[in-house]
Amino acid sequence: MKHIRGFASDNNASVHPKIMEALLKANEGHAIGYGGDIITERTQLLFKKVFGDEVETFFVYNGTGANVISIQALTNSFNAVVCACTAHINVDECGAPEKLSGCKLLPIETNNGKVTVEQIKQYMHGFGFEHHAQPKLISITQATELGTVYTIDEVKEIADYVHGLGLYLHMDGARLANAAAALNCSMADITFKAGVDVLSFGGTKNGLMFGEAVVFANAKLAENVKYIRKQSTQLHSKMRYTAAQFEALLTDDLWRENALHSNKMAKKLEEGIKQLKNVQLTQPVDSNGIFAIVPNDSIEKLQQEYFFYVWDENRSEVRWMTSFDTQEEDIEGFLEVLKREVG
Repeated sequence: MKHIRGFASDNNASVHPKIMEALLKANEGHAIGYGGDIITERTQLLFKKVFGDEVETFFVYNGTGANVISIQALTNSFNAVVCACTAHINVDECGAPEKLSGCKLLPIETNNGKVTVEQIKQYMHGFGFEHHAQPKLISITQATELGTVYTIDEVKEIADYVHGLGLYLHMDGARLANAAAALNCSMADITFKAGVDVLSFGGTKNGLMFGEAVVFANAKLAENVKYIRKQSTQLHSKMRYTAAQFEALLTDDLWRENALHSNKMAKKLEEGIKQLKNVQLTQPVDSNGIFAIVPNDSIEKLQQEYFFYVWDENRSEVRWMTSFDTQEEDIEGFLEVLKREVG
């Protein structure tokens, strides 16, 4: 019998009570659609307070839409986007970024989900040569798909390098809150203050029911985004419901509270795993993801009680994600099952 909360994904978590409360409060009377309402206006101003006065914010339905719009806004169809081989845009978006932007993705092999300037350099050639897709955008993920976190200096180094070549830096921030909480800094510190040009800011992995945000460093970069968002079918008519959730998330640092808790639960799980002789951690636990190799014949038994996903079948590597609503008893219960089935 599966337990009510598992470790498959922070997307599987419930909606935070304060987010649900904000949705109910927004559900009063009529309001102008497509972002013309007071809640959306208020929340866009709140984004400026959190990320910087120059930013421009556009609310969308989902993370794939946010990434696609980010790419479309800063590229032409003959351009190339450099990313980690594990990047969501490369692995988990069914080719949507390439189909809708026309750009070629250039994935970098990486052991920890993080790309470096030296790795990016291998693709920085062929400029002006009409037979080659022209590099224009570097996309990094914070926290990465392997749960690791870029430091502020690492982001700055990449930004300085790509800007020196006239390129742009995109950050997939589906778990940006977890990264900022782990680094004990503001979300602005690891995004626009560090040189990011466009950010896909995730909400659903940190307590929202639905909705993501595309945030640009300045209005000039976002000049045509309202048209791109419409063409990409990401313009929500009843936008007040998306905005209301982000307003609650960014008020009184609810985003940080949620992220700190999920990170803390991951650390508690890590500590317990280190006591097990037949489980091998494969990545540092920087945020709320734990990657480990377990005996293959134990996976199905474990999943029957606490559902999770296999990350790499070839090496019997699994992924365990904690969430804002993960409880200590969930961790303790799962560790008991691990001890019994794996040892």
